[in-house]
Amino acid sequence: MTRPPTAVQRRIIDAAEPVTGRLTGTETQLAALVKRGLAFRHPRPPHDHFLTPAGHRVREAGPPEAAPAPAPAPTAAPAESGGFAARVGGEESAGDGPARAREVHSAWQGLLELRRMTNPGGATDLPCGWERAHLVRAAALALEAAGHRPASPEVERGGYRVRTTPQPEAVAVHEPDAGALRDCAETLRRAGWQPSEHTDPRTRERYLLASPRKV
Repeated sequence: MTRPPTAVQRRIIDAAEPVTGRLTGTETQLAALVKRGLAFRHPRPPHDHFLTPAGHRVREAGPPEAAPAPAPAPTAAPAESGGFAARVGGEESAGDGPARAREVHSAWQGLLELRRMTNPGGATDLPCGWERAHLVRAAALALEAAGHRPASPEVERGGYRVRTTPQPEAVAVHEPDAGALRDCAETLRRAGWQPSEHTDPRTRERYLLASPRKV
């Protein structure tokens, strides 16, 4: 059985940038993560270190279960773990405003940098491996970063919703406003996706199927 990360390694992994997985630590600490296959050193300057897919799995799995502890006092709602998450539509809209706009902008710029570092030739107009492994989150980030409004429980109609589909490399984007749906398609096209418009045969609802462009 693979030995779990040490407490220090766990903190470094948990502190990685949410989208890019860029790590911060001493050379010795980062080298140890590389040796264990949880990180890699980028070959181009400034030679930053990033989580490997195995490192991302460690972070997403969370810390190992500890011995049972006394139950905490009840709270209004459990705190969410993790950092930034793009809005896929349907979430509570708390936290809107300048702070959220800055978070979205920073996440999108980080994703473009990840494309530059990991795509062949440093291409920033094509989705990268992280996006292909997180289709819904990646498409939602592209939409939110471009200023599209996600659907929310507070609004009866309107706003996008990004959902999984039976197709392994495609997401569905729902938006009841026809003009806004076309705008979503254009945004995804500019972000390196291939969107196509379809009609649900049962509901007659128009929606998009979008896949990351490969070339």
